[in-house]
Amino acid sequence: MRVLLVEDDAGLAAAMTEALEAQNFGVDRIARLDPAIISARSGDYSLLVVDLGLPDGNGLDLVRAVRGRRIGTPVLIVTARDGLADRVRGLDEGADDYLVKPFDLAEFMARVRALVRRDNALRAARLSMGVLEIDLQRQDARLRGEPLDLTPSEWRLLRTLAMAAPGILSKDALVAAMGTWEREITGNAIEIYVSRLRAKLGEDGRMIRTVRGLGYRLEDDDADA
Repeated sequence: MRVLLVEDDAGLAAAMTEALEAQNFGVDRIARLDPAIISARSGDYSLLVVDLGLPDGNGLDLVRAVRGRRIGTPVLIVTARDGLADRVRGLDEGADDYLVKPFDLAEFMARVRALVRRDNALRAARLSMGVLEIDLQRQDARLRGEPLDLTPSEWRLLRTLAMAAPGILSKDALVAAMGTWEREITGNAIEIYVSRLRAKLGEDGRMIRTVRGLGYRLEDDDADA
């Protein structure tokens, strides 16, 4: 797991880095806003730790930049600004937690662990198949960032295929799975639901592959690109 640490106080950054590395986090330290935004957009981080008062700008601009790209990496703001308005603004802009300087490193690490645990739990409740994102907890799906308007039956079919991917599910298996929610479902009904779901996926409907003689499989359509 890697952390992007955006902090211009060299002494504090060194202490935070040491505490993070002691608990097996990799740390990328950056002291300025512009390169931090580039790293946050392109890097695969478990957490962003961001100071607000940077030499070349406000750390909130980094938060806006990542949230504007729909990057959901947890953000912990660390700052000397202790006003209520500052805390509210930081959280409203998309930060997940706020720690006021000076702080104890033990508290800092406790907040880091809590944010990473929460994010891991949320990720476990989300499935991603290329352009398709499925949130099992909220029971919704997005295609290329746009919400899909699915009936309960279409949602259940999509969820069942996604949770089995890249495995193949026969009609009988889908009937059994769907039958836990609906009575008297048949193989013909499965074909209808598949057809409707493909239609709602539009040009991406080919993600639902028919495997002749075996059943259906949900695939990342970009995999063959």
